[in-house]
Amino acid sequence: MDHFNYRNGKLHCEDVPADELAAKFGTPLFVYSKATLLRHYEQVRDAFAELDPLICYSIKSNGNLTLCKLLAGAGCGFDVTSGGELHRALAAGGDPSKIIYAGVGKTDDEIAQALRTGIAAFNVESEAEIENIDRIAGTLGKTAVAAIRVNPDVSLSATHVKTTTGKKETKFGVDLERAGQVIRESASRKHIRVAGIHMHLGSPINETEPYIKAIEKINALIDELEADGHHIEWFDIGGGYGVDYETGQAMPIGEFAEAMVPMLRGRKYRIAIEPGRYISGNAGVMLTKVLYRKTGGEKKFVIVDAGMNDLIRPTLYEGFHFIWPTHVEPPTRGRDVRVDGDEKVDIVGPVCESGDYQAKDRYLPVTERGDLLCVHTAGAYGFVMSSNYNHRPRAAEVLVDGTNATIIRRRETYDDLLALEQ
Repeated sequence: MDHFNYRNGKLHCEDVPADELAAKFGTPLFVYSKATLLRHYEQVRDAFAELDPLICYSIKSNGNLTLCKLLAGAGCGFDVTSGGELHRALAAGGDPSKIIYAGVGKTDDEIAQALRTGIAAFNVESEAEIENIDRIAGTLGKTAVAAIRVNPDVSLSATHVKTTTGKKETKFGVDLERAGQVIRESASRKHIRVAGIHMHLGSPINETEPYIKAIEKINALIDELEADGHHIEWFDIGGGYGVDYETGQAMPIGEFAEAMVPMLRGRKYRIAIEPGRYISGNAGVMLTKVLYRKTGGEKKFVIVDAGMNDLIRPTLYEGFHFIWPTHVEPPTRGRDVRVDGDEKVDIVGPVCESGDYQAKDRYLPVTERGDLLCVHTAGAYGFVMSSNYNHRPRAAEVLVDGTNATIIRRRETYDDLLALEQ
């Protein structure tokens, strides 16, 4: 699963004790394992190898430049959703021919930036966007390549409403019923070639059935378009594959591939795939220090130095993260882990909001001021969604490679927070 394991009762990231990292670099601290990051990319690559897909890491899940450089060096492409993410992908050494640009609200400047860069394709989400890209490409003397994002309207059983994207009611994509007509009408445009289909159902997904249903629907659409003389060059099957927030929660990527590859092999189109969380999620943790203990009525609180500005998933998505002291080995990772002498607590941060918590009603071994807690599976949508709310400097990020630990983003200072206002 990952390279964060207990040895002799102490949590290690690869070969470095977590408490040494906290002592050297301070807390809150995001810690990444190079071996885990690359292993998860390789798992995706190997699972879908028969299809020779274009694998585009979803940079929105974690855009740290060093991590992106590692993935680019391993041959990975990038899925970007803004001009800033495109700039970051290129700075990391990303090959423009392996970059796909998604998002419902691309500005004119962002579209022009992508066209000049020579990206592989846009994932387009409306007729108005197709028209606009066609216009901008014409003014630049370019021909844009695009895939239309289709909503296959499939249900997800355990995905949060805010991360479900494949239903008709979301802001993303074009309804399945209209997609064929949109592609037919785009054929007359001179500066954009809508030659692909894109889908993304949501995230995280821990079952294969939604993918199977969606691919069945989109394959039928592609067959219909091919019969009408509209050649579909590639099918971007998106991402969304779940990760282990709890031990054994996520399916191995190989099981997703076993279900999907038979439906995709032998087709005329090429495959693109956009994993993000699957690659980065279990590759990172957040370390946080206990500041105080407090009792309010019947409730016990453990107050830590990491706030909702550092990790917003618990309050934004009701996201579960396994949290445990670094000096007590847990029997497993999950919602109901218990050990002798533990207590039920809320783990809360210093931000002035009632929603500032990392966990509620969580069983935890008794902790004291100065103890170190590890928030697991924080590599995706952790630091990248952090903020300076309450004028709090953002955390440092560290990469561990065997016995070596390197700062890959320094901790912000108060002066950093004022710099743009001088």
